[in-house]
Amino acid sequence: MGLYFNQSLILTFFLLLLLAANLVTFSQGQGTRPGFYARSCARVESIVQSTVKSHFNSNRAIAPGLLRMHFHDCFVQGCDGSILIDGADTEKTAGPNLLLRGYEVIDDAKQQLEAVCPGVVSCADILALAARDSVVLTGGPSWAVPTGRKDGLVSLASDTSNLPSFTDSVATQTQKFQAKGLNAQDLVTLVGGHTIGTTACQFFSYRLYNFTSIGGPDPSIDSSFLSTLQTLCPQNGNGSRRVGLDNGSENRFDNSFFANLRDGRAVLESDQMLWNDNTTKSLVQRYLGIRGLLGLTFSVEFGRSMVKMSNIEVKTGNQGQIRNVCSAVN
Repeated sequence: MGLYFNQSLILTFFLLLLLAANLVTFSQGQGTRPGFYARSCARVESIVQSTVKSHFNSNRAIAPGLLRMHFHDCFVQGCDGSILIDGADTEKTAGPNLLLRGYEVIDDAKQQLEAVCPGVVSCADILALAARDSVVLTGGPSWAVPTGRKDGLVSLASDTSNLPSFTDSVATQTQKFQAKGLNAQDLVTLVGGHTIGTTACQFFSYRLYNFTSIGGPDPSIDSSFLSTLQTLCPQNGNGSRRVGLDNGSENRFDNSFFANLRDGRAVLESDQMLWNDNTTKSLVQRYLGIRGLLGLTFSVEFGRSMVKMSNIEVKTGNQGQIRNVCSAVN
């Protein structure tokens, strides 16, 4: 009786192990994972990488454009390529997305992939890979990109209202990130992506002239930097003129962006707030290696937060489709 009981326990134990293994396999098969296309389209990463590099060599603004596009895609309907869809009142037509660039890169990569692996690789995955490759091309880190997303079927301009804004307080920014499963460290880390790229004068010139109720500039701006920005963006000047988000290092992926926050040299108000708020200031200080604080390595943490962000509300299985072209649903 005792022997039979022990054998039953052992059998039950192994059955549970087998079930657990099957559940893990099922969960990976239904979700995203690095190497998802290893058998179905082995060249996907090399094709996307070479396409991004080709466009980057012609126009370096492509890199921050693709990084921002991936971010804007993930915060609306999840990381499903919905930002790529053409049409009236789609995400692409919404105010926060009007100045995004790099759509032609995704279309180019998709066309090449359809030629070798028709109907296999999603536009959402192409965008996630292109964002990583853009960071690498500007001197930033690489990371293993989980793939296996399906493309979404819905794209509405009205859904972009939850995108973080350049005037958002830290509390509002934090709330918007938390709503997507991202914490304060993810917030500071991902905003650090502003180490590359530019913004238009129209998005910050109010800080230079009429920031307070009695007029005058934002007092948090370093005085010498204020003069520089006023020269670049004169009052009533060309609002579309572009200015580097990371002063002195806008084409290089590094942590100098955080030093600029410390020094009052952030261009966007929402960026400068990360230093002015005690909750996020300590995280900025950790990236700067302030003595007495446990340091953070930007290149390492950025990849981790990007993976986390790229899995926001992903569509897998029957939840979406593989678009034939990225600008339209099938």
